[in-house]
Amino acid sequence: MSHVLAAVAWPYANGPRHIGHVSGFGVPSDVFSRYMRMAGHDVLMVSGTDEHGTPILVQAEKEGVTPRELADRYNRMIVEDLHALGLSYDLFTRTTTRNHAQVAQELFRVVHRNGYMIAKVTQGAISPSTGRTLPDRYIEGTCPICGYDGARGDQCDNCGNQLDPIDLINPRSRINGETPKFIETEHFFLDLPALADALGEWLRSRTDWRPNVLRFSLNLLDDLKPRAMTRDIDWGIPVPLEGWEDNPAKRLYVWFDAVIGYLSASVEWARRQGDPEAWRKWWTPEVSQSFYFMGKDNITFHSQIWPAELLAYNGEGAKGGEPGVMGKLALPTEVVSSEFLTMEGKKFSSSRSVVIFVRDFLSRYDADALRYFIAVAGPESNDTDFTWAEFRRRNNDELVAGWGNLVNRSVSMAHKNFGAVPPAGELTEDDQNLLAAVRNGFDSVGRLIERHRQKAAITEAMRIVGEVNKYVSDQAPWKLKDDRDRQGTVLHVTLQAVADCNTLLAPFLPYSAQKVHELLGNKDLHTPMPEIREVDDLDGGPAYPILTGDYTGGARWRSVPIEVGRELAAPKPVFKKLDESIVEEELARLGG
Repeated sequence: MSHVLAAVAWPYANGPRHIGHVSGFGVPSDVFSRYMRMAGHDVLMVSGTDEHGTPILVQAEKEGVTPRELADRYNRMIVEDLHALGLSYDLFTRTTTRNHAQVAQELFRVVHRNGYMIAKVTQGAISPSTGRTLPDRYIEGTCPICGYDGARGDQCDNCGNQLDPIDLINPRSRINGETPKFIETEHFFLDLPALADALGEWLRSRTDWRPNVLRFSLNLLDDLKPRAMTRDIDWGIPVPLEGWEDNPAKRLYVWFDAVIGYLSASVEWARRQGDPEAWRKWWTPEVSQSFYFMGKDNITFHSQIWPAELLAYNGEGAKGGEPGVMGKLALPTEVVSSEFLTMEGKKFSSSRSVVIFVRDFLSRYDADALRYFIAVAGPESNDTDFTWAEFRRRNNDELVAGWGNLVNRSVSMAHKNFGAVPPAGELTEDDQNLLAAVRNGFDSVGRLIERHRQKAAITEAMRIVGEVNKYVSDQAPWKLKDDRDRQGTVLHVTLQAVADCNTLLAPFLPYSAQKVHELLGNKDLHTPMPEIREVDDLDGGPAYPILTGDYTGGARWRSVPIEVGRELAAPKPVFKKLDESIVEEELARLGG
């Protein structure tokens, strides 16, 4: 058994999350974590809401509330949404905890002590009309490298290059459109050039990443420049150095502190377990593996900035150095980045109403229906379009007619003819072949999930479901009323196959997996689910909700013989068939 860290991107707490967000970080990380637990690994799945930075300030001002009030509201909303999706976090917390601030400041101090955080006077942008600092991400203009009109002040999403706001051609404020004024300001910069060799050596050792992620990450090495890690802003974590920490207008950059959340959440989880050092099992090189889940717009921060911070903390760059009290920290095993999900051919945009928020979706449709669509048709390795017509088709033709129908008819026939799981007589070659094909799925589906090929994994699981459906049609147990032994054997084999398929599908479809388990006459836990818990800040800050759970129980990743004689009740449908009218209704909600 190995220690596996599932490090899940931190949703930003300036509004509700839409289904495009959870298709990148949420569902893929949960499928992986559930499978790895079932396969016997010791998984720690952590994340939280990212709550510092200018977008929170801007949104809070717009809504007439304090930044903390805004963060509190959306933190709770996001916790509720991810809970409703069944995402099995060991800890989903937030970046405004005192624990997080302490861990972020520890990393900053050690990186600075090791010589990788250098002070520089630079040009900072301010708004001429308000006098307020304009962060890099709130300035747009034309990229000086590729000419893309829509590059941000910190990065061009078109060519992937790092930028400074002053580099942009025709810069403008995203808040009010005015041209920013540039003034001198002092900041700390992460010395990426001094970490370039170590970063390159680590990246070139990553041979089994998704090719597009590795290619993009390696390209970033071509133009490494020092990157600002502090900001002129009053909402964030104080800079923990003499002469800086009492300055109310200087704070750690939100992207410096946000990626440290993976570590601080692990520490908080351990402290809440009553074993403050337990986090080390998931952060010690050589004894742990770590997988970071996100959308492709976050690759830079996870394959470059965060590894560079870790290397600097470990003292493994060109300037040397020694680790701090946390010891040598493990770099990511893999950055598992998804592409983008569009909607009806358009980019998700809350302001243009091209959006469906997670909670709105789940108020009308089952969580497993959304999880299935993301797994089988999501943006795993290329941009994918969500359409209501395709969502309805996948739900009706695959979930309802394929898997749901198999469960319903097999349990229904066994209940009607035997009232319980019937015993198996002598197995024919067809019976043995089917059972072997289903058992082989534990290897084939498991290997695909381990390699982050979830689309192929669920396609393989549903192909096996198709094999079982074909077996039932070929054997036609409804025609065997005069041969009770053979009828019982066919139904026993079918129910065994259904039970095994249910386990294969459990990481993808946790809600229905528990239902199917109970339809097969079981009363114990098959698929553990997360819970929302209200907690006090460990270091005296305000209380907040967390997502957590006990995932030690439930099914394991193997075939378990079904119990002969276990009573079966008349089944209820596991999935809802969707009417054709929902497509027009949903398109109308989008304004056509």
